[in-house]
Amino acid sequence: MDFGFSLSPSSRIDLDLFDRERFRQLTELEPDVLKCMACGSCTATCTAGKFAKNSLRSAILCLQNGQQAQALEYLKPCMLCGKCFMVCPRGINTRHLILSILKIYGDTK
Repeated sequence: MDFGFSLSPSSRIDLDLFDRERFRQLTELEPDVLKCMACGSCTATCTAGKFAKNSLRSAILCLQNGQQAQALEYLKPCMLCGKCFMVCPRGINTRHLILSILKIYGDTK
């Protein structure tokens, strides 16, 4: 019977199965990733974010939760213009962070 709705698959993340090794490598390469307080300043000033789904803040949160493929989708539109670096209240070198993420997680399918 059609009741007018359908059940979606679970979006639950099993963090016990999540391999934290890559995130540890990222923190060694770019320790500033741990300084991010997810304020959203980078996303708010992003030029590419006005036209595409681009968010460094969301990408970092995805990486912390084991969602590497989704994190890379958030970074794909980035033009490395540096506006986010200028407004970051923590002074995180966002360009280096983005390039480090792509270096470590770039082979994720």
